[in-house]
Amino acid sequence: MANISRKFMYGLLLSCTTMIAWGMIAIALKLSNDFADPVTLTWLRFTVAGVIVWLWQKRHNRLVQFRRLERSDWLRLSLAGVLLMINYTCYAWSLVYLTPDSSQLSMQMAPLFLAVGGAVFFKEYISWQQWVCFALLLTGLLVFFHPVLQSGSGQETTVLLTGLTIIFVSALAWSLYALVQKSLFQQLDASNILLGIYLMAMVVMFPLTSPSDLLQMSFEEWLIALFCCLNTVVAYGAFAKSLTYWKTVQVSSVIAVTPVMAFLLTELCMTMGWWTGIIHSAQADWLSLSGMGLVIVAAIGVQLVSVSRRKPDVSDVTEPSAA
Repeated sequence: MANISRKFMYGLLLSCTTMIAWGMIAIALKLSNDFADPVTLTWLRFTVAGVIVWLWQKRHNRLVQFRRLERSDWLRLSLAGVLLMINYTCYAWSLVYLTPDSSQLSMQMAPLFLAVGGAVFFKEYISWQQWVCFALLLTGLLVFFHPVLQSGSGQETTVLLTGLTIIFVSALAWSLYALVQKSLFQQLDASNILLGIYLMAMVVMFPLTSPSDLLQMSFEEWLIALFCCLNTVVAYGAFAKSLTYWKTVQVSSVIAVTPVMAFLLTELCMTMGWWTGIIHSAQADWLSLSGMGLVIVAAIGVQLVSVSRRKPDVSDVTEPSAA
């Protein structure tokens, strides 16, 4: 009994750590848009994460997996890298137009794209219960954004639609990445897949970066950038470790609440008067909050339906990247 309680507490702690980290990264990326472009910051995050993960994998003698890769495996790994780079960059870019909680909530579209992708590429069946969850998710998003949609302000609507378009591209890129990642699990573990992507991004993205932006950053801006880099490693590390203590659906259900965490952290920043020129409240009324709740319930419902239809396989698990 004591061992079960310990495993439960470890799973809860690690899942909550992931949720909080992904809730905080939305705010940090919003702040970073004031001093670094999305491509440069994404390159910096991948570079720092790549060095840390490489040292960890080398210490545990796990780099030997790369020696077994064939040409087709390298091509799939490269494709996964391009997709994850698009995911990270677009997510950071979307925060130019959206509030942190809005971007996190919109990323819940990723399970819909992933399910459709599974049906197209792996001939997986989408049940009517899942379609209902997807319909509820879309309805919830419309309800959450109703203040802007009903305001009649063309400028606000254009900004919202631009941000949503970018975040949907990010969600779509993540979903395709997850499908490619799934096909690589027999050759590489999840950490080595990410390591390969991080190292590739260090080289591929560098010509597109603006190093001068990094040289002109203040001490506070470097702290924000460093937080974004470390968050990449901590969030994914906590998520992967949580799966060793909890079932997939338990972890996914906790992480699905990430938009609420982003909303609470945003409101905390507003209450404390932090970064008031950059961080703005979503100004959600009770109807908008109901829409947020509907999206979260739908996201959890997709996980529950998926698990009830088949035995969960931890090796198949991926979560929507909060970048």
